Amino acid sequence: SLTDSPVILKILQNWVPRVSHYFDKEHYTYAGHQIVIQESIEHFGAVVWPGALALSQYLESNQERFNLKDKQVLEIGAGTGLVSIVACILGAYVTATDLPEVLENLSFNISSNIQNMNIHKPEVRKLVWGESLSEDFPSSTYHYDFLLASDVVYHHTALDPLLETMVYFCQPGTVLLWANKFRFSTDYEFLEKLSSIFDTTILAEFPESNVKLIKATVREN
Repeated sequence: SLTDSPVILKILQNWVPRVSHYFDKEHYTYAGHQIVIQESIEHFGAVVWPGALALSQYLESNQERFNLKDKQVLEIGAGTGLVSIVACILGAYVTATDLPEVLENLSFNISSNIQNMNIHKPEVRKLVWGESLSEDFPSSTYHYDFLLASDVVYHHTALDPLLETMVYFCQPGTVLLWANKFRFSTDYEFLEKLSSIFDTTILAEFPESNVKLIKATVREN
């Protein structure tokens, strides 16, 4: 239920300010590993938004509650790949997905951060919300323990396909963890729609950043 009071958190400044020759690289530390993220100014999806920081931080500090070790994890709208990299360091089998134009930067960040690490190598795949889901990810083959999404809801027109995508991948047993900066009425409307379909709980709020972290699971009949 939405009535359980969420934990109130602050996004920790755990990225490392660096003197860098590259203006487009950000350095973070999660789960004991330094992560270097290359952003791209051409695409929305290629910037680290606050929801990704909030979700990464929450996964790192709640490993007992949400144990990702050897779990199947799908990230939709993976963007720069930060959340997928953190999930991977925490031991998950990760599939990071996004739009075709984001995949090159996403793949670069994932492979450059996990090289030489003894962890499951993530898969990077194209996923356009609401399109070819049952062809590309047939539910007979693909079942995910966790569906991760951060800052996927903003001022765009693809909210219905996004919801359809969440519904498609959230099978019984799947936990959706969605972190988002709430800016517009459309963000709250999306949360209402989500809550009408799934059992939803607000796990955490980051008031300084206006970020909420929501857990959703298939409603038990």
